[in-house]
Amino acid sequence: MSTPQILTNRFPTARADQTSPEAMLARLMEFQPQQFPVISLYLDARANQNGKRNYAPFVRKRMTELKRTFPSHSRERDSFTEDCVRVDRYLEEEPRPSAQGIAIFACSAANDFFDVGQFDVPFERNRLMVSDRPHVYPLARLASQNPRYAVVVADTNSAHIFVFASGREIDRREVQNLDTREPRWGGWTQNRFERHVRDFELRHAKEVIQVLERTLREDKIDKVILAGDQETIIPLLREQMTKEVGDKIIDVMTLAVGAPEQNILEESLNVIRSHNSLSDMEKVQRLMNEYRADDLAVVGAPQTIAALSNGQVEEMLISTKPDDLAYDDAEVEHVLRIYRPDDPKLPSLDRRSVADELVRLATQVSAAHIIFIEDANRLNQVGGVGALLRYRVSRDHATPYDESAAVAKTEALVEA
Repeated sequence: MSTPQILTNRFPTARADQTSPEAMLARLMEFQPQQFPVISLYLDARANQNGKRNYAPFVRKRMTELKRTFPSHSRERDSFTEDCVRVDRYLEEEPRPSAQGIAIFACSAANDFFDVGQFDVPFERNRLMVSDRPHVYPLARLASQNPRYAVVVADTNSAHIFVFASGREIDRREVQNLDTREPRWGGWTQNRFERHVRDFELRHAKEVIQVLERTLREDKIDKVILAGDQETIIPLLREQMTKEVGDKIIDVMTLAVGAPEQNILEESLNVIRSHNSLSDMEKVQRLMNEYRADDLAVVGAPQTIAALSNGQVEEMLISTKPDDLAYDDAEVEHVLRIYRPDDPKLPSLDRRSVADELVRLATQVSAAHIIFIEDANRLNQVGGVGALLRYRVSRDHATPYDESAAVAKTEALVEA
């Protein structure tokens, strides 16, 4: 009688021409503001019905428009021109055929800075922006909306554990055990046969969960989808789970263990999107409830910036569209100046820059989880951004902000 065994295949987490949105975001957060122009280019790289990408005219037109904004024969214009040439050359030669989204950041005057990410999910639209640092909001949104998650596709003797992120597989592990359906049990009584089959299937389920636990720990995953026969293997898997693993199961799909990987990816993405939509509504409701109770929540850009700068924020909820942010410029500037008393140059107070600043503070200062809200109608009533807090701090130890008129207006909107 053969012994059950685990076969674990580890795939590399990224190919040489790829990077994860999270890894790229972490690198860009280290970039310091420059006196020279920094290009941030986001492209929808999907092919059209003729198999051609159509971002080239946009890139050329936008580069020409922006080049005119710099004085002739200036170092800023020279740096920008050099970056444009390098971006053009890269787009002509380097993109992978499978890439659906491309992000490029460049500033030749800053130690020849040039960073590129090619992703298997597209950006919403083409954008080319110039500032004193990379514009990170679209990248943070891409990372938030395409989280890392696991799919366990199993039957009673085999299992595939896929880890997907940003529209592609980044890891796969397999478990293979004895197939109890094979006709090798001659001479056994029916009861004995059924008892041994049950023992083998329970042992198989236990091994699958052990491999899953290791995968969740090593790949830092908090969302899991199960797939398989809901009358046989799924109950066995649930029986072997710890509460910690069970709490991460977000749905169950009915898929055969031999289903094509592309089908598994597409169906699981639909599950993730539905789950995120429901979760978004619940998060916004919790934010409103906590804020009304004057408990662990703040809403509005000034208040959220202050809480982020204090390190209080556990989760920041922000609209997927920076244009949804509504705030008083003077209040935002006041909070930023308190947080950065020695910084002679504060970020611009336009919505894109304020959204970027919120993302930076959430990532670098508060280590907060950023949740981009697609259906942001309710969130927009309170300025398009808010935060769930880890704890309250006393006013003597907090970054202050002027609460009087702003909070009165916000409370009125929440009640409405």
